Parts: sequence; structure tokens; C-alpha cells
Amino acid sequence: MIFRRYILYSAFTACLIAMSGAGAARADTSIDVVASFSILGDMVRQIGGDRVHVTTLVGPGEDAHVYQPTPADARTVAEARLLVVNGLGFEGWIDRLTKASGYKGRVVTATAGVKPLWVGESGHREIDPHAWQSLDNARIYVRNIAGGLAAVDPAGAEIYRRNTARYMEEIDAVEAQVRETIESLPAERRMVVTSHDAFGYLSAAYGIEFHAPVGFSTEAEPSAGDVARLIRQINREKIPAVFIDNISDRRLLDQIVRETGAQIGGTLFSDALSKAGGPADTHLGMMLHNIRTLVAALGD
Repeated sequence: MIFRRYILYSAFTACLIAMSGAGAARADTSIDVVASFSILGDMVRQIGGDRVHVTTLVGPGEDAHVYQPTPADARTVAEARLLVVNGLGFEGWIDRLTKASGYKGRVVTATAGVKPLWVGESGHREIDPHAWQSLDNARIYVRNIAGGLAAVDPAGAEIYRRNTARYMEEIDAVEAQVRETIESLPAERRMVVTSHDAFGYLSAAYGIEFHAPVGFSTEAEPSAGDVARLIRQINREKIPAVFIDNISDRRLLDQIVRETGAQIGGTLFSDALSKAGGPADTHLGMMLHNIRTLVAALGD
């Protein structure tokens, strides 16, 4: 009799374990998504919610310009259902990485449909890849990412649609705050010097003029002539403040400050978010932080 009760108990326990395992499998419906850098990772999380598990290759506070993929990164990409990249030449390493990983899945290029900014003289023109600095472009990013998620996970399409609608409303609200904040700054004070040239789209969208001693990539080395011209411009136009960006070496700006008397106006977030809990740990938080930092320093 005892043996029979044991058999019944064991069968009941096995059934519970099986049910528990099935429930866990059903609960873990998230899809693996790899985003090339932290700003895209945030956008994917906003749209995907709990339905996605996001791995960001170049994390908060890290510089995608100097990133070197690792074998572990290749394995992560190989296992993903979706790969989200910026495009416009921002991730110069992405083709090598996807080839090394053997990835054959869907790739979302977030900038598809963005009108790129071309900078430079004839014969030496470059595309500015920092398109996320415009909230109009952010809407394009969001639509592209949402479409990619729905394509690889049709069962979650309605969730992605709802999250996208909510996120678009948040973008609208932040853009209204950005424009209101900028309007408080006199037009003649809307001139900025930053560490590297990452804010062209913000400039075009919101009427702030940016200058930088370093080009689109933090790997670029400015010439002595470039730095001298920038120093003369700061002195001539009485630019009151220069701004460090969160992924650049500040030593060059320190030199410019010494030679011009300009003040360090604060830190702007260009190519990477802050770590969680920091002042710019989401894309929209980054946009607000940057504009408020600019206006606070330039408006004095």
C-alpha cells in the first residue's frame, strides 16, 4: 500500500515538474535581438518590451568608432533572431562581424529611409552617420525596428504596434520640450563647440550651430591648422562655452579652453547612452539632457 502511494506521489510530482517546465517554456517567449550600440538597444527595448531579450554589442559609455568585435560577440550574433544596426557607415566593423558569425537572419538598418547629411568639400564628402540626433529621424528608426520585430515574431505584432504608438507619443512630447527649451536661447548664442562632430542632425533640426576639432569619428586626428582655426573662431565670435562629449578624450578641449578663456559647459552624450541611472540612460533622456545642458551654459 505504501509502495502504491509512493508510485502515485511520484507520478503526481513528475506531472507537476512537466507542467512547470512547460509553463516556463511558455513564459519565456522572448526573442533574442542584438543591437549594435546602446542607443539602438534602448529603442529595441522600448518597442519590444518583455517580448525581447536585447544584447547590445557596444554598451553605455563605450565608443562604437573604436570597437573591436570578439569571438563571444560573433557567437551572440549567430544565435540572434534579429540584428539591428545603424548603417550610414557608423559600424565599420559590422560586415566583418556578421560574416565571422555566419549570421543568416534578418538585419534591420535603422537609418533606412533617413535623408543623410553630407559634409565636406567636393571630392572629399562624407556621410554623417549620427542620424539619431534628430527626433524626426528617431521616428524612422522606430518604424524600422518595429517592422523588423514583427517580421521575425508575427505573434507579437500587436504588442509591437501598441508599444510603438506609445513610444511615438513620448517622442512627440520630448520634441515639444526640446523646441520650447531651445526657443529660450537667443539666436546669437546658438553656437557650440564639441569634442567631435556628432551633432549635425541636431543642428539641422533645431537651429544650433556646432563646431568640432575632430570629424565624425573619434579616431580622427585634427591638424594643428584645424585647431588654430577653431580657436580663432571662438575668440572672434566670443563663443562662451565648449562641451565635452561622453566618449571623447577631453585633452584637446582643455587646450582650447586654456587658449580662449571659454568655459567647459558640461558633458553631452553623442554616440552612447549613460549607464543605467545616469542622466542619459535612454535615447529620449539623452536628447533632453543635451538640450538642457546646452541652453543652461549658453544662456548665461
